[in-house]
Amino acid sequence: MSSKPVATLYRMKTDTHVCPFGLKSRALLNRKGYDVEDHLLTSREETDAFKQAHDVKTTPQTFIDGKRIGGYDDLKAFFGQAAKDPDAKTYTPVIAIFASAALMALATSWAASGTLITVRALEWFIAISMCVLAIQKLRDLESFSNSFLGYDLLARKWVRYAYVYPFAELFAGVLMIAGALTLIAAPVALFIGTVGAVSVFRAVYIEKRDLKCACVGGNSNVPLGFVSLTENLMMIAMAVWMLAK
Repeated sequence: MSSKPVATLYRMKTDTHVCPFGLKSRALLNRKGYDVEDHLLTSREETDAFKQAHDVKTTPQTFIDGKRIGGYDDLKAFFGQAAKDPDAKTYTPVIAIFASAALMALATSWAASGTLITVRALEWFIAISMCVLAIQKLRDLESFSNSFLGYDLLARKWVRYAYVYPFAELFAGVLMIAGALTLIAAPVALFIGTVGAVSVFRAVYIEKRDLKCACVGGNSNVPLGFVSLTENLMMIAMAVWMLAK
């Protein structure tokens, strides 16, 4: 007989839907050393009947020692884990993008020359970062434009620039990866980088505004500030370097 504590879990699993929070609840209970009595609610009718019987609005629901703990967030709180604040500001998306771009640049350098640390690897890092950041913006162009219009000086004068910017960033980044058409790519990067840097500096350091950065898309919780300024300064530096070469 198992000496582990036992938890009872009710979660929804139908032919068309598997509740992700039910799976997360089960995994959390397993990590905490619980044997899980896993009860599947296999239809909408069965789920509604369960919610009515226990006077709850959502599933999954976890019970331990006969006491209802609640849903996934409640279960995390029960184990002393803080629930994620959906409105909390974070640099996680930017860290993920720059770290991934750095690894891709190193891998590309190794494939091209058999060496990790090269000048070209640094160039690829900046260019790949530009492309990935542009993709994030293009995922939801309307949302990006709404956020971007909050601080970009040129976009405020010419709204269409908010829609052009991600394409220009991607265009310049792709050409920089290829090392092609420098006299086109570099001026584009220099222009959008300079306008962006001035706009961010003014909004953050002169006007002291507390805004979210559109650099990784309009729906992010990345604060506008040093990271956004870094993105633009990287483009400026890359453009100047390529023109100087």
